[in-house]
Amino acid sequence: MKISVIITGTTGMVGEGVLHEALRHPDVERVLVINRKPGGVSHPKLTEILHTDFFDLSPIEEQLRNYNACFFCLGVSSVGMKEDEYRRLTYDLTMAVAGTLQKLNPNMIFCYVSGGGTDSTEHGRSMWARVKGKTENHLMDLGFKAAYMFRPGYLHSTEGMKNTLSYYHYVSWAYPVMRVLFPNFVSTLAELGIAMINVVKKGYEKPILEVKDIVALAKS
Repeated sequence: MKISVIITGTTGMVGEGVLHEALRHPDVERVLVINRKPGGVSHPKLTEILHTDFFDLSPIEEQLRNYNACFFCLGVSSVGMKEDEYRRLTYDLTMAVAGTLQKLNPNMIFCYVSGGGTDSTEHGRSMWARVKGKTENHLMDLGFKAAYMFRPGYLHSTEGMKNTLSYYHYVSWAYPVMRVLFPNFVSTLAELGIAMINVVKKGYEKPILEVKDIVALAKS
């Protein structure tokens, strides 16, 4: 199966790592990235659209047709945010993009980068986990051919990436130890990207993927 994929969030650490794996993979034939600012990546497979308003994709709709996958890696930290603001930038924005893509590409497989500890009940004490849970639930009901929710924990960055968060340089030395001691919490950005590609090609037995599922799928 040849994959034509739209990737969001490639100017961030997670999206950049996922894009790196997509460009390297032989089964990915086309990659479209939507960015607010230039990502600085050039590749024969890659097309970049610069668009500032992710709540309204209507000006670029015609360029979003005929894709069979989306790797949604766009997200913000909840630190310092009120719930209304975080919900707007997480749930509202994601659903605006996903709704447009589903309308244009109903046979698309949608992969959403969520987070470990997300609250599927939407009623827990943690604000970010409730909002992420609502986002996951509504994405799975949106009508895509399939929708998969990826819940990574600690992601070990890919060497050479320019958008790696600064604090990772101080903790990455502990990755081999964490991988042994906390295997259900630790994976690599490469594994996340490969798992997304493999879920488009092969599917998976459940729609919500925890770290152990991400690692297993990356190896399949």
